[in-house]
Amino acid sequence: MKYFYIVVLAIAVLGCKTQTKTNSEDSVLLETYRYSNNKAPKISVHRGGKSIKNYPENCLETLNYVNGKMEAIYEIDVAKTKDGMLILMHDNAIDRTTTGTGLVKNMTYTELLNYNLIDDFGKETKFKVPLFEEVLKWSKKNNVVLSVDIKRSVPQSEVIKAITSANAEDYCIIITYDLDQAKSAYKLAPNLLLSVSARNELELNALLSTDIPTKNMIAFTGTRLSDKSLFQKLHDKDILTMLGTLGNLDKRAEARGDYLYNEWDKLGVDIFATDRPFAVNETINNK
Repeated sequence: MKYFYIVVLAIAVLGCKTQTKTNSEDSVLLETYRYSNNKAPKISVHRGGKSIKNYPENCLETLNYVNGKMEAIYEIDVAKTKDGMLILMHDNAIDRTTTGTGLVKNMTYTELLNYNLIDDFGKETKFKVPLFEEVLKWSKKNNVVLSVDIKRSVPQSEVIKAITSANAEDYCIIITYDLDQAKSAYKLAPNLLLSVSARNELELNALLSTDIPTKNMIAFTGTRLSDKSLFQKLHDKDILTMLGTLGNLDKRAEARGDYLYNEWDKLGVDIFATDRPFAVNETINNK
């Protein structure tokens, strides 16, 4: 009987240690990117930086350039080449952003290296399409958070595996666009922070009805302004909010005045996902 109790005690202790280990593997973002304990930057740079002369979107050199001037999260797009390499690329084809032509899925990474990236003004640079692996290493080295947009041709599991293999869980947010994507991402990576679509109360209630804990959520409220009550409801759940000013809202601010970012900030926006990071940064930090 004495030995029986010893075995039971050992199993119990082992179980406690296992549970502690599982909890410790949570991304630090689950705690620091909460409304009640907000250490998130106010700006998410769309596609790693757009409309910057001499610096193309989804480019490692662009990330480094912007990071030298401000604190931000960097939204990047992850695609997959013919030979299975994960790269940064928004479009299905390379025509718009490089000196080459063709579909990403039909090209090997070695073939992509034959071409240079071009900026949003059509100017050729000496920069190359970066590997996702290289960008993960850069984010860890510079203590920078990436918001990872997984293109449809790439399984979530492959991107999450790349993140965990690089031990970069503390530096990555997984973007999801609907409830199914959110649930599958959480199932694959319950320790990671997810960007979830909460553009209205209906979407918010649907999210709250899932098994996804609110600590795993950062709420993307869309690219249109929502009522202040939605931001308040999200804050009541201790969830940070992100407004996509990229597109029409950025254009409105550019035309009418950057003071609009401060007005939107008052609604309860915690993070601006923008194509105008420098303008937003200057405005909200010089109120």
